[in-house]
Amino acid sequence: MIVLAFVWLLLLVVELTRGVSPFLEQLGYVIWGVFIIQFVLEFVLAPKKLPYLRANWITVLGLVAPAFRALAVFRVLRAFRAAPGLRLLRVVSGVNRGMRSLGRMMGRRGLGYVVLLTALVVTGGAAAMFAFERDVPGSSVTDFGSAVWWTAMVVTTMGTDYFPRSPEGRLLCLLLATYGFAIFGYVTAAIASYFVARDAEPDGTRLGGSVELEALRVEIAALRGELAKRDEG
Repeated sequence: MIVLAFVWLLLLVVELTRGVSPFLEQLGYVIWGVFIIQFVLEFVLAPKKLPYLRANWITVLGLVAPAFRALAVFRVLRAFRAAPGLRLLRVVSGVNRGMRSLGRMMGRRGLGYVVLLTALVVTGGAAAMFAFERDVPGSSVTDFGSAVWWTAMVVTTMGTDYFPRSPEGRLLCLLLATYGFAIFGYVTAAIASYFVARDAEPDGTRLGGSVELEALRVEIAALRGELAKRDEG
C-alpha cells in the first residue's frame, strides 16, 4: 500500500503536468479501487466508526473525488468534474496519502523525514500550481520548472514576485505557506543544534551551564553519601 500511495501521487503529478495515457488512466482507477477496498475494510474493523471518519476525512474526500472523473461520461457530472477546487482536493488528498505512507516507512520523525516530506509537498504543489496557473493570462508559471521554483520559494518562506491569479492557486499558496511556517522552526532548531554540538565536540569545549550542572551532580552525590553514612550509623 505504501508503494501504491507513491505511484498514485506520481500519476497525479504526471496528469497535472503532461496528461496521462489511457493505460495510466486505467492504472489510476485500479489503484483507486484498491484504496477503496482498504478503506472499507478498515472502516468495518474500526471499533469506533465516527472517530475513524474524523481522523480520515481527507482520505474520504480523496476517494470520492475520482468518482466524478470516472463518471464523467454522464453529462450531469461533467460540470462537477471541472468544478473549481476539485483538482485541488485531489492534490491535497494525494499528498496527504503520500505523507502518511512516508510516516509509516520512516519510523523516526527526524530531519530526514522532514526533508523527504518537504520534497513531496514541493513536487505535488508545483504540479498543482502549474495546472492551475498555466492558462491564466499574465501568468509567469509557464512550465513545470518555474512552478517548482515558485513552490520552493513559498515553502522556504522566501516568497516570489508572482502572486497566483486563480482561486485554486491562491488557496494552494495559502496551504503551502502554512506548511512552510510549520516546519521552519523545526529546521532552524535542527541546524542550530547541529552547530552547537560541533562546537562542543572537537576541543572539549563545554556547553553553557554544563560546569554548573556537573558541580550540582557532584554535590548531590556527596549528599547521598552523607545520608548513607547516617543511616548506617
